[in-house]
Amino acid sequence: MYHLAVCDDTPADLELILSMVRHWADTRGVEIQTQTFPSAETFLFHYAEDKQYDILLLDVEMGGMDGVALAKHLRQAKDPVQIVFITGYSDYIAEGYEVSALHYLMKPVKEEKLLAVLDRAAERLRVEERALFLKLDGEMVRLPLRDIRYLEVQQNYVTVHAGQDYTLKSTLAKLAGDLDERFFQLGRSYIVNLHCIQRVTRQAAVLQSGDQIPLPRGYYDKLNRAIIERC
Repeated sequence: MYHLAVCDDTPADLELILSMVRHWADTRGVEIQTQTFPSAETFLFHYAEDKQYDILLLDVEMGGMDGVALAKHLRQAKDPVQIVFITGYSDYIAEGYEVSALHYLMKPVKEEKLLAVLDRAAERLRVEERALFLKLDGEMVRLPLRDIRYLEVQQNYVTVHAGQDYTLKSTLAKLAGDLDERFFQLGRSYIVNLHCIQRVTRQAAVLQSGDQIPLPRGYYDKLNRAIIERC
């Protein structure tokens, strides 16, 4: 089941996109729940009560709050929704990178392109459902992989840095087997989530959270190559 929202202040465009979304669901054999919104403000009013959206098809140019401002609001709230911008102009691509938009679709939207983007969004959602299970103090803790920034080993203990820190007796090698291709090992002491890296210097990988992970000698090029290939 995927929860999709379409936000567009042009009724004809909104209905056209909605019909394409329904066609995608029919041809892929998936269940969807859809809601439509004529403005960013109406979306945010509803969002205050219901945040369970997987994919947001978002018009950029709208009266009042525009789509970019809405996307920034969602990212500030740490919402992982897959955002697809729909626009008549190409001037907003830089802002799309800033809010981790999945894709830009130019108006008039072509159905084959929208269906391909929805396939990508669904695949990314399937990947992000994966989780790491940690046994801590007699209970099992489930950590979605997308929430893990990095893992750090000190002597016989590993600390998993996510929404909070979890420390357990283990090895990096043991936990690495439950991770996926978005994670990259930096020497013997760290494994980092490539999607959480903001920039790379010769000395450190700087994460979006502000954490800095020291780079072992010879890892600058390796890490940059991994980011290009996997992200």
